[in-house]
Amino acid sequence: MKKTIFTGAGVAIITPFDESGNINFEELGKIIDNQISEGTDAIIITGTTGESATLSDEEHKAAIKFAVEHTAKKIPVIAGTGSNDTDYAIQLSQYAEEVGADGLLLVTPYYNKCTQKGLIAHYTKIADAVNIPIIVYNVPSRTGVNIKPETYFELSKHRNIVAAKEASGDLSAIARTIRLCGDNLTIYSGNDDQIIPILSLGGKGVISVLANVAPQDTHLICQLYFEGKVDAAAKLQIDYIDLIDTLFCEVNPIPVKAAMKLLGWNVGSVRMPLSEIEPQHLDLLRAALISHRLLGV
Repeated sequence: MKKTIFTGAGVAIITPFDESGNINFEELGKIIDNQISEGTDAIIITGTTGESATLSDEEHKAAIKFAVEHTAKKIPVIAGTGSNDTDYAIQLSQYAEEVGADGLLLVTPYYNKCTQKGLIAHYTKIADAVNIPIIVYNVPSRTGVNIKPETYFELSKHRNIVAAKEASGDLSAIARTIRLCGDNLTIYSGNDDQIIPILSLGGKGVISVLANVAPQDTHLICQLYFEGKVDAAAKLQIDYIDLIDTLFCEVNPIPVKAAMKLLGWNVGSVRMPLSEIEPQHLDLLRAALISHRLLGV
């Protein structure tokens, strides 16, 4: 059985920018501190929610290094180092290992749309080049590529490929993956509205957007489930469906960054080509945050 990087709720953390558009490391440190104090089980830095697609190479590395150093081993830090260029993903992954990241999150190669054979070759080459655990990230709605259960099975044979963040939404395929891979592959939900369904199939947690604004309760959904309080966990998941839906009323991370601003965090704007949230969606977001007592009236 492979060692699990974390169990529970990991936050797919946003990247705050200052007024000049540079990474606001002071605010990032405060956000990380808040996440730790609220019970978050892992920090996932420079993922999709962290706007990795528009970070320069220098910024990407600086954000990873900062998160590792600031977290100071209180909880695991998982670095998003995926790319559609295998060699670049290796370089970034080796850097993350060098500065002390506890694991890597590697999205499927986007735009290239490689075959299942290509996926196996891509991930195997990266896994051979590092000595820290890898979470494979399957999000076909963004990348145009879907990892099949049989492909997961082949990948799970590698000692460094230990987990998958599953955002395909296909629970049947996830069940088949778990049946094929068993203890050789930990599954994390990549969708906040499917935490309980994936835990019920044997998943170990979630890599969450919701946790940016509700870290304590996102952690609690998982904790209650693992304590055997399934009804309470499911109720909490269902209670948050409206906020989860609102956090995806526009493409992530537009709404969650707007929500963080409403909550008083100095996170700045999203980077182009992303645009600021539409006024009607901001009103929905404000109402949902108020309804969950995350924001005062």
